[in-house]
Amino acid sequence: MKRIRNIVFDLGGVLIDLDHHQAVSRFEEIGVKDAKQLLDPYEQKGFFLELENGKIDVDTFCRKLCEHTGKQLSYDEIKYAWMGFIADVPQYKLDFLLELRKKYKVYLLSNTNPIVQSWARSEAFTPAGRPISAYFDKMYTSYEVGVTKPDAAIFDRMIENAPLIPAETLFVDDAKSNIEVDKGSVSTPISRKTERIGGKLS
Repeated sequence: MKRIRNIVFDLGGVLIDLDHHQAVSRFEEIGVKDAKQLLDPYEQKGFFLELENGKIDVDTFCRKLCEHTGKQLSYDEIKYAWMGFIADVPQYKLDFLLELRKKYKVYLLSNTNPIVQSWARSEAFTPAGRPISAYFDKMYTSYEVGVTKPDAAIFDRMIENAPLIPAETLFVDDAKSNIEVDKGSVSTPISRKTERIGGKLS
């Protein structure tokens, strides 16, 4: 077995704590009656998914959401609803990433959207006042790559762009479907167990 040189982390459910119930409640409050159906813990549905896979931009999403609810919603109201997903950002996990970067290349691969990332990429992301980019060598987000996990294409594009060797890569994710991707992509050597690198995130 080759030595692990790269570690790829998911974001929600791994590095930050999520509250799916709170997100659903906030979207219901602004008039999204079918929020439970549209908001999946791992992959969104409908035009929510279109935002996460980069098929539509933020302005188009906001317009579609207004049409969907029959209300004239502000960007702040919509962002507040999306931020319902965020329960906590444990600083100790992020500090652990900085320690890992002394020995490994550390990457982010996440299904997310530009509304949530506008917060994550700001100083408001952590109590330490550091944006998410400060903790990774490189970040790959679904809306920027143009595809969401568990589609193997998102892994293949990361492998090519980084570049990295799959056999030297550990992938940490909270969704089994994201781990068990097609043979020939990053699936062969990856594991969800961080104990293999001498640390534990949760």
